[in-house]
Amino acid sequence: MSSDTSTEADTVVQPRVVPGRAAVAGQGPATLRAEAVSAWFGDHKVLDRVSLTMPARRVTALIGPSGCGKSTFLRILNRMHELVGSASLAGRVLLDEQDIYDRGRRITRARREIGMVFQKPNPFPAMSIYDNVLAGLKLNAIKATRDGKDDLVAECLTKAGLWSEVKDRLRQPGGALSGGQQQRLCIARSLAVRPRVLLMDEPCSALDPTSTRRIEETIAELKSEVTIVIVTHNMQQAARVSDTCAFFLASHGTPGVIVEHGDTDAMFDSPQDERTSDYVNGRFG
Repeated sequence: MSSDTSTEADTVVQPRVVPGRAAVAGQGPATLRAEAVSAWFGDHKVLDRVSLTMPARRVTALIGPSGCGKSTFLRILNRMHELVGSASLAGRVLLDEQDIYDRGRRITRARREIGMVFQKPNPFPAMSIYDNVLAGLKLNAIKATRDGKDDLVAECLTKAGLWSEVKDRLRQPGGALSGGQQQRLCIARSLAVRPRVLLMDEPCSALDPTSTRRIEETIAELKSEVTIVIVTHNMQQAARVSDTCAFFLASHGTPGVIVEHGDTDAMFDSPQDERTSDYVNGRFG
């Protein structure tokens, strides 16, 4: 990758949004499927044989009380679980029927195809907004021309619902943005490497209502281009943004399991399990 993303003069960049000019040609949204996934931290089992299909071009919400394994499951979906020294797992995770844990599959490829947005916004604070968006290209050794970079920055910031707010200050530090803007910058950064799936771990939990609404609008606009899986404790948010829903539960010290999953409207309006009804109606959790 050329070095011009970090050494250009502090002039305002006014790139064009030109479809197809981005640095990476993605393969499009993918179906993600977990098969009998179990997980441990040391001897402590936290998930027990969880199976779930997360359809392409859909938003799947993972709901359930704290400690039921939702975030652990999310991290398993892009091979972050294995970063913990005591962690282990069993089962398979298939991205369009290709096991991301296959011995011949690079971990960097899995994380490029399955991006992650965390609960707390984590832009590189001293790096410019422009360079924050492009950070993933450097990490993945993806080369692009200057025009290609300009177009990619504009495209990803537009998709993340941030372009109109920052287009005149792209050379300012990403850390100077508000919390909601920083979270949308992190979404733009994830989109720049053309993921097929985007995982979101409570992306709005630290945000004000206005920022939360903007993130939810962004999710709705993105789902035609990237499969989205979101962990949320906000039942109203799950009902608003998701197409399908999975209810996780761990009780009396047992590992987390999926009690029920399916169409979100059905899960909220006519759940099949009494525990699901109790949870979505706020009777516990």
